[in-house]
Amino acid sequence: MSHTPSRTSALSRRSLLAALGGTAALGALAGCGVPAAYIAPGDRSVTDESTADRKLTWANWPLYIDTDDDNPNRRPTLEAFEKHTGISVDYVEEINDNDEFFGKISPALMNHQPTGRDLIVISDWMCARFVRLGWVQEMDRAHQPNVAKYLDPLLRSPAFDPGRISTVPWQSGITGIAYNRKRLGREIHNVSDLWAKDLKGRVTLLSGLDEAFALLMQGNGVDITKWTADDFHLICEQVEREVRRGQIRRFTGNDYTKDLVSGDVLACQAYSGDVIQLQADNPDIRFVIPEEGAELWSDSLMIPDRARHKTNAERLIDYYYDPEVAAELATWVNYVCPVPAAREVLGAAKDKETAALADNPLIFPDSAMRRRLAIARDITSSERVGFAKRWNRIVGL
Repeated sequence: MSHTPSRTSALSRRSLLAALGGTAALGALAGCGVPAAYIAPGDRSVTDESTADRKLTWANWPLYIDTDDDNPNRRPTLEAFEKHTGISVDYVEEINDNDEFFGKISPALMNHQPTGRDLIVISDWMCARFVRLGWVQEMDRAHQPNVAKYLDPLLRSPAFDPGRISTVPWQSGITGIAYNRKRLGREIHNVSDLWAKDLKGRVTLLSGLDEAFALLMQGNGVDITKWTADDFHLICEQVEREVRRGQIRRFTGNDYTKDLVSGDVLACQAYSGDVIQLQADNPDIRFVIPEEGAELWSDSLMIPDRARHKTNAERLIDYYYDPEVAAELATWVNYVCPVPAAREVLGAAKDKETAALADNPLIFPDSAMRRRLAIARDITSSERVGFAKRWNRIVGL
């Protein structure tokens, strides 16, 4: 899921990253105040061509929008936007990894050049890097009345972007624990349950630092909105201990689902949206928000610097915050909907399966669940290099 760029830099991306050790280095540049990375507010925009040029380019992840049942190349909500507004959208499914995409567009951004994209979707922990570097433009809420009215209060003001001035959630999710109730033979209630003797060698944790740390901290009773370096190093010590004693089978990306389905793993860190899909084939797979709480995260929409169709992009974002549109999207995507008002729309659907989604707490968390969800403060640029070094050593990256 740091940003802020300035006008200069003769350094190529290859030489910069080689010298400083990968994409985390760019976050470190911002932390050190190096002007080659940071873009000042007055240098982020260009003349908006939206009125004369009715189009925009939108980069998103694969399989992250509704498609037609008979033709997966058609996207009903997007086609409806184009028809209603006359704005054509070049929708590109090119984002497969946050760091990879950062590396792809950072040369243009740090050299004060357009990326060729008017709208992008990346995870909030990476959004934080862009915001600190100044690589995104602030949005005009006058063009976004639906966002102002319907954005979930839980998502309105993350630490990296107070008031959501530069980012708007596309979809949200919960990092919790998934387990196979039938195979395990009992319930899981707490993060500490992962360390139980009957789970030895049958547990996986997420390998990504930004994906893994918050839930583990919550298991220690930490308020993840204001965690400290000591909190981080404590969980590292705990995970190192569990690795040594063979409790953790491996560290995974999204492939944890394969281990859970096969039965090789009985409990794991997991994303709520994945578990909804797994439950369709195996109702014995459960998802739990531990009693200590769980992390609420988002993949968010941003308008990068030098984007040429800013108003068109703002209008598209607002369109997806119409509860009717958000409800249609939610029926396909199955993540936590950032528009709570869409629940009423789904509940009134004539189709029983669609209406049932309104009562799924992994799409619309109930009040009890919401009280246990929190957005973690992001890892700052000054923390990232050292933290990543220690975590990656544990994980084996």
